[in-house]
Amino acid sequence: MANPSGTIPTTTHVTESALIPAPFSSVWHLLKLQDFGTWYSALAKTEYNKGTSPETDVIRWHFKDGTVQDIKQEEHSSLNHYITYSVITSAPALSYTSVVSTIRCWNVTTGPAAGGTFVECAANFSSDADAGVIQDAKYKRREMLEDLAKAAQGKGVGKTT
Repeated sequence: MANPSGTIPTTTHVTESALIPAPFSSVWHLLKLQDFGTWYSALAKTEYNKGTSPETDVIRWHFKDGTVQDIKQEEHSSLNHYITYSVITSAPALSYTSVVSTIRCWNVTTGPAAGGTFVECAANFSSDADAGVIQDAKYKRREMLEDLAKAAQGKGVGKTT
């Protein structure tokens, strides 16, 4: 069947993962939305956006490229070790309707990597996200995981400023 829109069909899900050679507690401790600015090199700063949502925390992320996004914490599980968040506003505006991201951690208990932490970083985009958005998300999640590993291992935070 022909594609009448002329766009390239693509999945709207991306998952990247890493095995971080650091104790679980060192990794999990860093996964608070308000603390991402201490280790994620793409961010210039983070701050609470008070009064945005009476239901949950909203954190404003200021990216080094000038983008400002309000990030809403959708879920945080200390039992199952994951955090889920969504972008609720963005300046400049996003080229797609929505994205929900989840970062999940597991303690590695056996084998050569025992004592380390397995981290999965996933995102589900709305159906209007194109292949370029998905590809960009892949590389941003890889960068995020690299910065998280550096911070968790005490090799300095991912920040360059």
